[in-house]
Amino acid sequence: MMPQRDQIELHAVDLESLLAHDHPARTVWAFVQSMDLAPLYARIKSVAGRGGAPAIDPAILVALWLWATIDGVGSAREVDRLCERDDAYRWICGGVGVNYHSLADFRTEHEAWLDAQLTRSIASLLDRRLVTLNVVAQDGLRVRAHAKASSFRRRDKLAELHAQAQAQVQALKRELTEDAGASARRKQAAIERAAREREQRLAQALATMDKLRRKPAQAKTPKPSKRRGHRSDDESGRPDAAAKPEPEPRVSTTDADARVMKMADGGFRPAFNAQLAVDAHTQLIAAVALSNSGSDMGHMSPMHQQIQQRYALTPKHWLADGGFTQLHAIDELTACGTQPVVPPPRSRNPEVDPFEPKTTDTPAQAQWREFMRSDFAKALYVQRGATVECANAQLRRRGLSRFNVCGLLKARAVLLWHALAHNLMRMRSLQIAFKA
Repeated sequence: MMPQRDQIELHAVDLESLLAHDHPARTVWAFVQSMDLAPLYARIKSVAGRGGAPAIDPAILVALWLWATIDGVGSAREVDRLCERDDAYRWICGGVGVNYHSLADFRTEHEAWLDAQLTRSIASLLDRRLVTLNVVAQDGLRVRAHAKASSFRRRDKLAELHAQAQAQVQALKRELTEDAGASARRKQAAIERAAREREQRLAQALATMDKLRRKPAQAKTPKPSKRRGHRSDDESGRPDAAAKPEPEPRVSTTDADARVMKMADGGFRPAFNAQLAVDAHTQLIAAVALSNSGSDMGHMSPMHQQIQQRYALTPKHWLADGGFTQLHAIDELTACGTQPVVPPPRSRNPEVDPFEPKTTDTPAQAQWREFMRSDFAKALYVQRGATVECANAQLRRRGLSRFNVCGLLKARAVLLWHALAHNLMRMRSLQIAFKA
């Protein structure tokens, strides 16, 4: 008996029977049903009794992106393909057709709504006393930007490219007006749209360049030379090595918000700095932030304020690594009633005890150093690596290694999708039921 693979067969099957009763996709759908989708329904313009194509239910799009994030899929075209051949995606669609353009737009259009859903989901758990936020751990992870290193240009080159792009847009507009063929007009319109978007990106890059150049440069004090008879620049008239002018900043023509940062492997690439605040008891992400600053210094106080604004409470302990240590942040958190659990910076002199209060310390800083010396603080600090570092690893495992969108706003929307997906799977693991 030989195989006959061209034989047509009819199978009686329904989408409901394709997934097991405990499949994670069903958990995703239950979580979406508990979310506040009213703002998304209010944006739909095609309603009954009026012209226009029927809109896709926002619940389907939300569930698709949550499941795609859990599945490690970050491409709208790949999600579109999976909706035709993968049972979990087909079950979520329920026979409704989707396209990659609608998926891509929906992913980045609702950043404010996603942020509100993150607050709403954690607040409901706080109300049910399943989350306390008494101990919060913070950490940052560098996520590769969509821009390439070769796209960074200085101002003169940006101005030249912008002028060329403007001339190209004007020429294409003239050709589009003069061409009488419908098919040729559509093709020419697509070319003109691409040129216009490139001109807008270059204009944004020039505006960002102007902002960077307006920032006051920090004057560096030249270090005195140890060589005998050496004179400084003021004495000899020769320029000192430490007085070299700062290099002119460069901005990406692809993503003006991206900045070159030092990555975890020691290399330098265009990236964004994603900040996470995690409840130490449940490993649920309570707040996120995204910036183009390559240092974690200065991010502890804003994240602490964000937790207070979101949930109207003050954590008892705040865990962070040495990259967040900033003395005025210690004073601010202590004044709010939170005990910072942050290692004090070590001196280059091995004889200097970092836990010993200094004469220049404020009372809050002196108390913080004494607290960090205790065994209780050391045992509490161990929880940081087991909580927020674990959340970072889960986000990396689900594909948060590079943004495939441009701009801080769109990248933050992608980060919020990852935060919601992470919390969803954590609640499933903790067997927490969803309530509307």
